[in-house]
Amino acid sequence: MVWDPQQYAVHAAPRARPFTDLLARVGATAPREVLDVGCGSGELTATLARRWPAARVRGLDASAEMLAAAPADAGVEFSRGRAEDVDASGTDVLVSNAVLQWVPTHEELLARWAGQLAPGGWLAFQVPSNFGAPSHRLLRELAAQPRWAGALDGVLREEPVALPLHYVELLAGAGMSVDAWQTEYQHVLAGPDPVLGWVRGTALRPVLDALPAADGEEFTREYGALLREAYPGRPWGTPFPFLRTFVVAHRS
Repeated sequence: MVWDPQQYAVHAAPRARPFTDLLARVGATAPREVLDVGCGSGELTATLARRWPAARVRGLDASAEMLAAAPADAGVEFSRGRAEDVDASGTDVLVSNAVLQWVPTHEELLARWAGQLAPGGWLAFQVPSNFGAPSHRLLRELAAQPRWAGALDGVLREEPVALPLHYVELLAGAGMSVDAWQTEYQHVLAGPDPVLGWVRGTALRPVLDALPAADGEEFTREYGALLREAYPGRPWGTPFPFLRTFVVAHRS
């Protein structure tokens, strides 16, 4: 999947807030090895290096485009790779922010990481949980229309993440202490078609990757009209509720 760091950064501030909220619950004081899986363009990974300046901080992402935008002087070792291939052995803090929804086998991956972390290690991740919201429901319904179904069959998944309790059971069963919660952010977006602008950087990416450019433009026009109806603008902006699931697990 091809990512556009400029498009993703359009809503950088509201995208950064869940990362900050997630890390606020991580109690590591002097980790030696810190790993950000799915680091994107690396600005948030750089905050880990500032928080733990004595640690070796690494950022890994599958997108060459995103890594090309990573800061060179952040005190972070950036490299390209897939989350599925990560070996967490010896890692003191492993962070994954809004990435695991793209990994169909992420539950097995979490169980493996839980067993590989260093003693006293921390595993912290956040995933979107708004797949039943109009933004995602309308996307799936449009992709299922006869005009698009052939090209987009299997591109979008119905519910790629689990409920918080499932992650608690998974990681507690692996011997970890688990803190899990959900937060629904009430984003207020500015500008024309702001919800479409948001999903252009995330949920719409697989669709655009699967379609020729002209078809992608046609699909986007249809989808944008549906989003404008579902998320009407107000004089002060366009409200865009966004539910997220957070999990912080500690290996004692």
